[in-house]
Amino acid sequence: MNNLVFLKLGGSLITDKDKPHTVRQDVLERIAQEITSALISNPQLRLMIGHGSGSFGHIPAQKYQTRQRVTTPQEWLGFIEVWREAISLNFLVMKALHKAGIPAISFSPCAQILAVDGKIHSWDTVQIRSALIHGLVPVVYGDVIFDSIRGGTIFSTEEQFEFLAAEFEPEKILLSGIEPGVWKDYPERTEIIPSITPSTISNLDKNLNGSESPDVTGGMKSKVHAMINLVEKGFCREVIIFSGLEPGLVSAVISGQKAGTRLCRNS
Repeated sequence: MNNLVFLKLGGSLITDKDKPHTVRQDVLERIAQEITSALISNPQLRLMIGHGSGSFGHIPAQKYQTRQRVTTPQEWLGFIEVWREAISLNFLVMKALHKAGIPAISFSPCAQILAVDGKIHSWDTVQIRSALIHGLVPVVYGDVIFDSIRGGTIFSTEEQFEFLAAEFEPEKILLSGIEPGVWKDYPERTEIIPSITPSTISNLDKNLNGSESPDVTGGMKSKVHAMINLVEKGFCREVIIFSGLEPGLVSAVISGQKAGTRLCRNS
């Protein structure tokens, strides 16, 4: 689809990942307004939004190790707890988007995706495509998934974006979190890497550490590798990793402004 952009609102951005069930309401509402501004300034823009689970889903997911498998009765109760937390946060995100006037509609990953040993086996995306065609903004989010081998597992927004990018081929994918980009010297945080390409990523692996807060889906390293793979395959032109904490930057990056770290074929 032409003019299609995927935007992720990181769990660490819209929640306090170190405090259970804590939304950064001011940040969430500000970003919703920025998305509205971007849509108004570019009527041809098609947008898909994804968001992480932050301090809602990651904490019970870590407690029950839901990502690895769901087999025992206790683990299935944990599966439900993660699902409940994920959908609770999604409700709050949707409320903020609707308050800002965004025609957003949520698609539950748990109800749509079937997996085999941690990989998407089937996902009928015809409803998402229809939403985009009619000018709506589909919203997906990190969620529990039924899995024929593991029983259950968890899929991050980036993993869903991987599948959806192959289906829809967005122009770009924007990952907004609390970091201003990918750090060259994490955790010291003194220098941002301006660009990463398939040919340079192997030299950077030692710097791509995980998250300080609970993140059962792997943190920065897994995100960068997944996204550079999409760029290398030609499913999107570029991926931008940037901070959504800076007022106005979400709107600006959607509209094409450079920021953070750019993942692309050639630097």
